[in-house]
Amino acid sequence: MTDATAYRVLARKYRPETFADLVGQDAMVRTLKNAFAADRIAQAFVMTGIRGTGKTTTARIIAKGMNCIGTDGQGGPTTDPCGQCEHCVAIMEGRHVDVMEMDAASNTGVANIREIIDSVHYRAASARYKVYIIDEVHMLSTGAFNALLKTLEEPPEHVKFIFATTEIRKVPVTVLSRCQRFDLRRIEPEVMIALLKKIAGAEGAEIAEDALALITRAAEGSARDATSLLDQAISHGAGETSAEQVRAMLGLADRSRVLDLLDMILRGDAAGALTELSGQYADGADPMAVLRDLAEITHWVSVVKITPDAAEDPTISPEERTRGQAMAEALPMRVLTRLWQMLLKALDEVAAAPNAMMAAEMAIIRLTHVADLPSPEELLRKLNNTPVPPARTPGGGGGASISGTGSQASAVGRHPAGGGGGQVTALAAQAESALARFPSFDHVVELIRTHRDVKLLVEVETSLRLAAYQPGRIEFVPTETAPRDLAQRLGAKLQLWTGNRWAVIIVNEGGSETIAEVRDAKELTLKAQATEHPLMQAVLAQFPKARITSIRTPEQIAAAAVSEALPEVEDVWDPFEDG
Repeated sequence: MTDATAYRVLARKYRPETFADLVGQDAMVRTLKNAFAADRIAQAFVMTGIRGTGKTTTARIIAKGMNCIGTDGQGGPTTDPCGQCEHCVAIMEGRHVDVMEMDAASNTGVANIREIIDSVHYRAASARYKVYIIDEVHMLSTGAFNALLKTLEEPPEHVKFIFATTEIRKVPVTVLSRCQRFDLRRIEPEVMIALLKKIAGAEGAEIAEDALALITRAAEGSARDATSLLDQAISHGAGETSAEQVRAMLGLADRSRVLDLLDMILRGDAAGALTELSGQYADGADPMAVLRDLAEITHWVSVVKITPDAAEDPTISPEERTRGQAMAEALPMRVLTRLWQMLLKALDEVAAAPNAMMAAEMAIIRLTHVADLPSPEELLRKLNNTPVPPARTPGGGGGASISGTGSQASAVGRHPAGGGGGQVTALAAQAESALARFPSFDHVVELIRTHRDVKLLVEVETSLRLAAYQPGRIEFVPTETAPRDLAQRLGAKLQLWTGNRWAVIIVNEGGSETIAEVRDAKELTLKAQATEHPLMQAVLAQFPKARITSIRTPEQIAAAAVSEALPEVEDVWDPFEDG
């Protein structure tokens, strides 16, 4: 094979060979350098992090550092392997007999680990240490982990283990406790862009700054992904790569056009938004990618609104930064959070739909229609400013009308349903829908109980004789002991808890029994019957101030006797049981 055909992809060609080549992992490099300098090399390491951050590469560098003998053949363990001695070259080429790499994804069982356990007792053939590198170690079975534990805890002095995993939580804590752990971080955008510039320069490729920003954003902190995308972009651009070419290669939409689409959605311009979406689709943008960009921009604007420093992201173009900051200042957080939730749902729908474009169009239509709906605060404010119609007294009894908050009202929204006043609107429909959660007065009582307003609950149960009820309107006859402001306070609390106005009206007749009277009716009947009994009459005659405090029926007495006659059983106290 000639040199011309021996092409290596950039991700392999520029794989770090020393700790100095590792980017974005300064804390780990510093710790390892200090450990090597102090001759405190751990018996086992575990590297964790997302894909492409250098876990396996770091494991190989450690293996080279442990076994490097220098160009003169006299060197010891070092964090700066020479890369030229026989051990460094063999490890770099993956053919060293004493450095064994195993992929746990395809070697998950006890038998695979047993081979390692059996071989650790033999000294290294030529190197200083035998090094076992196990990639994706979380894929090992429970039995394999258990088989490895003893050897991992007390390995021979000439053996070192290095594990790599993307799922650290799946590794048993018994294994983690025997390893020195390093968390490899996502590569920061500034560091990633500098790395890509360096590689592009070494390859003699011209690539635009904004194209590098697109690649960095798509890589999501993975150096391997970024390098692979750069390799593809260089080929796509034939030496001179622009942002438009990278965007087309990745199937991305133009971010400025996505911002235009977001503006149309927030204005409620459904026709314009659909036209813009169709234009982006015709230019090659994936509908899923457009919605994903909308969600990403919504998240970014929300973060900028809370922490303005987040706008200084090197992967964001100056134009996008300016427009995003303007949106953050203008849009309330509730609008952004509502937009975010709807976009998440839309992404799921588009992913599951047989036609992604049709699903995306329906999502855009839904977003534009919901974008300018009134917030709960605005809804409440409009309801509060609506005149209250005069209340009618049932039965013509001429009762006094005391309204704590007023009765139901209608308001005109932004989409008229016909000519004239009193139009049915989305605002009134939302209010009616909210009140529908309380179809009976029992639901109102339960609402009071849920909010733990004991005083109001006792007053409603003992002082209110319900005359008429419908959601949003309560008519009652007060008892003689009812507080004079009960109607006002009940109406105010219901408005506070439901966000809707309630008409709470006092009438003169038609009231039913109070809740307390209904609840206590059976007990009162039993007390009355007991009082009329000859024996009770005799007791009251001798003790006029005596009162009946409790009554037990013959059935209750018999049930208690049976319960007390049961044999005792050994019981274990459970602190989590009630009482």
